[in-house]
Amino acid sequence: MPQHSYTVSVGEQDQELVEFLAHHLQTSRKGARRLLDARVVFVNTKRVWMARHVLRTGDEVEVNMPAAAASHAGQPIPLLFQDSICVVANKPSGMLANGPDSLEEQLRSQMRCPELEAVHRLDRDTSGCLLCARTAGSKQALVDLFESHRVTKTYHAIVSGQIPKDLREITAPIDGKTAITRLTLLSANRLASHIKLSIETGRTHQIRKHMVSIRHPVLGDKVYLTNTQPHPELRRIPRQMLHASSLTFRHPVTDELVRSKAPLPPDFTACLKMLKLT
Repeated sequence: MPQHSYTVSVGEQDQELVEFLAHHLQTSRKGARRLLDARVVFVNTKRVWMARHVLRTGDEVEVNMPAAAASHAGQPIPLLFQDSICVVANKPSGMLANGPDSLEEQLRSQMRCPELEAVHRLDRDTSGCLLCARTAGSKQALVDLFESHRVTKTYHAIVSGQIPKDLREITAPIDGKTAITRLTLLSANRLASHIKLSIETGRTHQIRKHMVSIRHPVLGDKVYLTNTQPHPELRRIPRQMLHASSLTFRHPVTDELVRSKAPLPPDFTACLKMLKLT
């Protein structure tokens, strides 16, 4: 992604960040606010999204311009499993699970299946396995699988810093509720770690919140990764490096074991290579 860097001059002392960006990038205040809302602006290597943040002489302002949003229109969603009851899709990053212009909506058209609905959720920037019901009648049976913890979900993540080799479980409560995340270290160096995770509970943003709780946030996370990022490579990661790599469950009708696997996407493997984690 293109990068712009500026040093705040004496004459720009006390200027608000939104005004500074609008001037230097030759855009409107609205355009500058969009960049702040996209959380791609850093001041002194720390992510800042407050438009009225006051700058000081010598501050270093960095803007990692977001790449053009990938268009998935006309590109079929890869299917990892399908039958008359359900489908497991490989969701691209940057796409909502449900709602307008979502995977759900595109699959309805792609599969000519107007009743299709996602059974669970993945964040917009998270890629990988997403289970959908093909009919309204089958949805509740699939929801029941999740609610009774009969679905095994495995994720891959690239996180900040070197994870301790003996760390196997995180049990910090989330919003006052029990939350359990199990992890396996795959590779690591001082800059970052590649880990595999499984979650016993399905709290909102569980993996992202748990990794922040142990001070190893998911790289590219624009909500929870707010501390100083001194390495330019880490600031340029375009999206949270979290991928739902597998989904395993007993079929609610046939009782057969369904195992679906989504390969690591190109941006994830490129990040591993950049950080020398392969």
